[in-house]
Amino acid sequence: MALSAPDSTTRWRCARCGNLTRFDVVRTTSSTQYWHFDLAGVPSVEEESIVRDEIQSVTCRWCGATDTVELVERIERAEDV
Repeated sequence: MALSAPDSTTRWRCARCGNLTRFDVVRTTSSTQYWHFDLAGVPSVEEESIVRDEIQSVTCRWCGATDTVELVERIERAEDV
């Protein structure tokens, strides 16, 4: 199952149990990184660009369902309106 990641207007929801907050996500990410080594040889990543980012599966943490997790619209809160 290839599923899109939630954004500022959407969220995941388990259609089986109604869970909105707890999911196990299997994700594959490839990136290009610029590493800088200090004089002692300690590395730090100074730049990173994502080449590929794919969500393999999403499992509901409450009921264990893998085929009922869906992307739904977020509901606006009253103070945001």
